[in-house]
Amino acid sequence: MKKVVFISILLIFNILCAHSEDSIKVSAADLQALMKRVERLEQKDSVSQQIATEEAKPQKKKYERGKFTLGGYGEITAKHCFFSNNYLRYGKNPEKYANDHYGEFDLPHVVIYLGYDFGKGWSVGTEIEFEHGGTESAVEIEEDEGGEYESEIERGGEVALEQFWLQKAFNRYAIIRAGMQVIPVGGLNAHHESTEYFGVYRNVGDFTIIPSTWHEVALTFMGSTPDGWHYQAMFLPGLDSDRFGTKNWIKTGAGSPYEFKLANVFAGAARVDYTGVKGLRLSLSGYCGNSFRNTLSKSNNELDASAYKDVKGTVSIGAFDFQYKDHGIILRGSFTYGHLSDAALISQYNKNNMRRESVSKKQDVASDALAAGIEAGYDFFSLNRKLVEKKQQFYVFARYDYYDSMFKYDGQLTDKAAWCGRHRAAVGINYFPIKQIGVKAEFSYGILKKGTRTDGTRGKLYNDEPQIAVGIVYAGFYQL
Repeated sequence: MKKVVFISILLIFNILCAHSEDSIKVSAADLQALMKRVERLEQKDSVSQQIATEEAKPQKKKYERGKFTLGGYGEITAKHCFFSNNYLRYGKNPEKYANDHYGEFDLPHVVIYLGYDFGKGWSVGTEIEFEHGGTESAVEIEEDEGGEYESEIERGGEVALEQFWLQKAFNRYAIIRAGMQVIPVGGLNAHHESTEYFGVYRNVGDFTIIPSTWHEVALTFMGSTPDGWHYQAMFLPGLDSDRFGTKNWIKTGAGSPYEFKLANVFAGAARVDYTGVKGLRLSLSGYCGNSFRNTLSKSNNELDASAYKDVKGTVSIGAFDFQYKDHGIILRGSFTYGHLSDAALISQYNKNNMRRESVSKKQDVASDALAAGIEAGYDFFSLNRKLVEKKQQFYVFARYDYYDSMFKYDGQLTDKAAWCGRHRAAVGINYFPIKQIGVKAEFSYGILKKGTRTDGTRGKLYNDEPQIAVGIVYAGFYQL
């Protein structure tokens, strides 16, 4: 536009000057030079307008999150066990099964996560889990019930709603969340995604003695500080002692086999993480709550009139876990210890007073259980600059666990169900072609605890349990 205006003015000026005695002659060369100058001015003006237009557009700040979160995690696994899966393998004659072996293909966990940020601090999160191909009910053969077939219901329905919560963030220091959410007690519950541990399957210690992934309807207060402290405090319904057992301690006492969650008793849980040092995370977590009266089997009036009127079944759990990740090294470890008050009376009640058709395991349950584990891996691809640039990783790892769901019975060390206590060592590899996908392989060896034989001598009571396993895992969360 400026070009047209300038040329028009120039032509008019030239015509007027041509009729004047003192006219100024404008040569063709001068005219061409002026036109080029006008073109340059026009180009500069066009660029300025384009910049102004872009600046006028609403810009998304670099630190802004997307409103919609899509993600999930899962495992595709296969294993071959060089030991028996016969229910009598922990019986009086385990040598009969010394040469047995079996294999499994499985989808242990397939999880879909959906979340949305409404703005003004309000957000929602949901997580739907399909276990072992999509059902949470199964038939098991109980090792300590004479090989009896038992239908296990971990949580009603074929698909588990593992998380559904609404959250209000006032600031980074104060966030309130309500709904179905993970109870972050122990290292495994807080970090249960498939890429957060080296093994093909979840770490056996915490997985054996406490719920995993432990999720309940709860009210949570949480937050974090700029110097690396993160904290959570939770109020939730208590566990159900009816479903405690020998093999898994209080693990199956979470959730509910009914269409609702019993809340006759309550509990609290808390977790504190420190991440103020590069590559290091230190964490403490705990849980405390009663469990005995969280049942449909007897009314409180009936219990108050019985020998069990003072039984509370208080479950106390303390856990420490950590991770160091830097310079191609990952080192992780955890220790979990739990205590159940009135364990002998609860065992007696479950075996003698529960109706036959109830969901109770009707087994002895320990007063104390523990799980400890440590793993270390080194990324050999970190030694190659090109592989680092491609963000590929290849870890060689080793892991050791000790766990015992019957560590103490009524406060005393015991050989009762000695097969529940064992050591486990494993070595393997993790290859990550991209950050979200891992290919795993491991060899593990379970060493069962020694105990007192029928002839009164101490020694090996059961067959050891070696196995090989492979898996493909994924975990990813994306903000859109």
